[in-house]
Amino acid sequence: MKFAAALLLVLPLFAQSDMGELRLTVHDPAGMPIGAHVELVNSATSTRVAVDVSSDGHYSFRALPFGVYRMRITRAGFSPAIELIEIRSAVPLAREVTLTIAAVDTAVLVTESATLVDPTATHTDYHVGAQELKQRAASLPGRGLIDLIVMQPGWAIEANGILHPRESEYDTQYVVNGFPLYDNRSPAFAPAADADDVESLKIYAGGIPAEFGQKLGGVIEVNTVRNTSPGFHGALVLQHGSFATSSGYASAQWVAGRTTATVTGEGFLTDHYLDPPVTNNFTNHGSNSSVSATLERDLNDANRLRISAARRETGFLVPNDLLQETAGQRQDRTAGATEGQIFYQHVFSANLIGSAGVMVRDLTARLWSNPLSTPISTGQDRGFREAYFKASLAGHNGRHEWKVGIDARFADIREQFDYRIVTYRLNPGNVRIFSRNLPPTYNFNGTSPDREQAAYAQDTVRLGAVTVSAGLRFDHYALLVDDAALSPRLAVSWNVRPLGVVVHGSYDRIFGTPPFENLLVSAAPASRLGVGFYLPVKAAHGNYYEAGITRALGGQVRLDATYFRREVDDFKDDDPLLNTGVSFPIAFRHASIRGVEVKLSLPRWRGLSGYVSYANTIGIGQYPISGGLFLDNDDAALLQSTDRFPISQDQRNTARAWVRYQLVPRVWTSWSASYNSGLPTEDVSGLPPEAFLIAQYGANVVQKVNFDRGRVRPSFTLNASVGADLWKHEKRSLTVQVDVTNVTDRMNLINFTGMLSGTAIAPPRGASARVRWEW
Repeated sequence: MKFAAALLLVLPLFAQSDMGELRLTVHDPAGMPIGAHVELVNSATSTRVAVDVSSDGHYSFRALPFGVYRMRITRAGFSPAIELIEIRSAVPLAREVTLTIAAVDTAVLVTESATLVDPTATHTDYHVGAQELKQRAASLPGRGLIDLIVMQPGWAIEANGILHPRESEYDTQYVVNGFPLYDNRSPAFAPAADADDVESLKIYAGGIPAEFGQKLGGVIEVNTVRNTSPGFHGALVLQHGSFATSSGYASAQWVAGRTTATVTGEGFLTDHYLDPPVTNNFTNHGSNSSVSATLERDLNDANRLRISAARRETGFLVPNDLLQETAGQRQDRTAGATEGQIFYQHVFSANLIGSAGVMVRDLTARLWSNPLSTPISTGQDRGFREAYFKASLAGHNGRHEWKVGIDARFADIREQFDYRIVTYRLNPGNVRIFSRNLPPTYNFNGTSPDREQAAYAQDTVRLGAVTVSAGLRFDHYALLVDDAALSPRLAVSWNVRPLGVVVHGSYDRIFGTPPFENLLVSAAPASRLGVGFYLPVKAAHGNYYEAGITRALGGQVRLDATYFRREVDDFKDDDPLLNTGVSFPIAFRHASIRGVEVKLSLPRWRGLSGYVSYANTIGIGQYPISGGLFLDNDDAALLQSTDRFPISQDQRNTARAWVRYQLVPRVWTSWSASYNSGLPTEDVSGLPPEAFLIAQYGANVVQKVNFDRGRVRPSFTLNASVGADLWKHEKRSLTVQVDVTNVTDRMNLINFTGMLSGTAIAPPRGASARVRWEW
């Protein structure tokens, strides 16, 4: 701890997200500032920005992912200025461009293909740009971002939108405008995110910078910053479709001088919120509302301040199976989140920038059951209040782009949980659900502080065709257990120019903190109820390895091929608490995960764009159990076992494809397809008789399980969309889009894990229409 304190004291108190900024000035031949139209394109990061620079000739392009950009500047009466711009540092890049009087013949030699591959990339990452976000196919409410993320190789999805990057459980980190979120962001746990409010996504699971820690199964950087022209801008999106689903989104933004103010609001109603356990889709209503506001002000050329606040609320019912519906069960859940952020940035010089940020959040989640619930009636009220601080200093020095920083999280967690067993057995077959030793009622109420601190340093060095990125991170974690670790990170790439290939490899040492959802109730001595046993859930320690290549094919197509391997001790999983639908964290001694990911991307060619990908992963866990609450005395045998088994997220084969074609200048169509080979099921020997399963879920669901292999049968989904610009004038447009999801109406089973504990079915065929008005 003395080492940690010293490290925290010596590091500078500033922070900056992993993006850059271009500060552009446009002149005429006499050196006078003029207005112009500017386009920035980076095919490797799916970035395409177009703005009108005002008559003062100045504009700052913010939140640009590192990489090579094609910049094109036009103005009537002048020759276009086209050049490549490299954004490689958090320090703003200043660029002055002088337009020349138009000539009779002009040769344009710089094309977008020059931005197809980043020659210095040290790991594999995937990007989703503004166009793909706007024109995404319809999804279940609250899953717009999730459905785009899971289209990337190496990412699988479980019931109710839970993401599994490279087979990790509850180990996904969202970084929203530079602020990390460590809690579970799936629809069943947290209020839905506003997909229409997002400008871009960056998704990766290897070569993770030292700046990021704790949840490192996969990182999703979410950017909501829009580069827009001065003046008033807005958007209104209305959608209606199957399952009585209606949604709306509205935003308004004012850009004047150095000030940008933005207000957004979103809401939905649906009768298909979660993934139900039966095809009847009983009790599956959901609703959501959210509002946010952001004010950003450039105080001068060196100082920037951003303040934002948001409130989100979601309410939904828990879907019943056939037995619960017959009994008349109703379970309600709500989730709410209130948050505020303050971010300050200061440019010390042309080579040095610092920033600091503070985020406060208050999250709540509640569950209650009616008297007819069966076989157990449960209640829950949990939440946490969090204050998060980050700070860093970043600089450019010759070949080096370095960054040092700190962050700290101070949270107070509370959990209340109660149950009442309605029946210990269920028909048909008088099947035992609970051990007779379990008390008929139980109530828990507890609180605990959560204190976590970190410090890091990282440097990227460019040595000709070789790029080296190295970092070191220190983490301290104190929630029920106290632990700390040093985590080195190293990534290297080599741009083999004669072959047109970038070869890269990385090593990440990880320190993965346990999920805090339902951690207190699982650790409470009273929760052991006189049976079973409990072991503290410790932080995971592991080694991530990644190697791959990136290559441009024919100047239009990009190939990404990656091999990875992960060796993790105290690997995390989850287990249902008394079959209530409330899950708690567990851990086992070790997991070994390896796989191959391949993606072919066509950013844009003659109106055609798209990608196709394939991933093969194998995840094997190994006993003994190393953490968690277990209420069956028979589980004690697992304390001595060294057996190996497929981990619960072991989706061996996945394939994805997406294509978009511009039919005519104002009409386009897109199609997407996904294939999953099937997740493992619960141990077949522990399942009740088949007659009981059929009575609970229906024969059509049970038939989707291969009990001999212990896996869900493969699934396939095909989606189709068509869109048209009905009206377009300058910056104003009216667009309509029609989507058909699961075109073949195939019944796809996502999970099958036994009684009342996670069986889930993907949505049947659905249709929707969306209208977007922008100005």
